[in-house]
Amino acid sequence: MYCVCKPCIEKALERFVDEYEDAPDVVDLKETQFADWDPPRKCDFCEDAAAFLVV
Repeated sequence: MYCVCKPCIEKALERFVDEYEDAPDVVDLKETQFADWDPPRKCDFCEDAAAFLVV
């Protein structure tokens, strides 16, 4: 699972496929709320704000 900004989404998709050998789901963090989990504010690959969850 990766929380990433828009510029880093391609990197997260490639890494996910390499690791799990399956296509991930991409969730827009601005349109989705989670009951028991707060997404990180920063991208997993850089210091920008996280915008997508790749899972």
